[in-house]
Amino acid sequence: MNYQWKILNHRIAFDGYFRIEQYDLQHEKYSGGWTTSFSREIFERGSAVAVLPYDPLRDEVVLIEQFRPGGIGQMDTPWMKEIVAGIIEPGESETQVAEREMQEESGLAILQLEKIMQIYVSPGGSTEQCSIYCARVNSEGADGIFGLDDEFEDIRVEAVDYTQATQWLEQGKLQSAATIIALQWLMLNRERLRREWFDA
Repeated sequence: MNYQWKILNHRIAFDGYFRIEQYDLQHEKYSGGWTTSFSREIFERGSAVAVLPYDPLRDEVVLIEQFRPGGIGQMDTPWMKEIVAGIIEPGESETQVAEREMQEESGLAILQLEKIMQIYVSPGGSTEQCSIYCARVNSEGADGIFGLDDEFEDIRVEAVDYTQATQWLEQGKLQSAATIIALQWLMLNRERLRREWFDA
């Protein structure tokens, strides 16, 4: 059954580095009838692409580490280990974003790309969607500092053995949602990828 919903009013509540829009809404209820009008603020950030770089020959993943303001006050340190990611700019395809961000954030070239899934990052309060990919890379020598100065990026790159990365995952040391999803997917698909990508 397709339930109905209505936007009764809409306004931009804040427009800075990010944008917040406020909606007055109503929707149909499972028990019948409609809800009363209610207000929600929605965080508008655009859509993103995240990429897990994986080397099937060396059995390594490449992770990046950078300062994340969202971790201030909630974690021991706001520096997080993550996978490569970036916002889709107007006119860009997802694969173009993947290639651009891989170069900017890790210096690595994508040799092959497989889409994992598309997710809503936080649908209770944001429209942001993230398309998650796994990229075949050559991780030999993957290290150094990357990022764009004009975006205040200071990104450290490291190649990590698959076993070490999954141990960090199991120990709760990785806290970025896209990173967790991508590594869990790799745990389910690693053997297939090593077969398919080994001689690619």
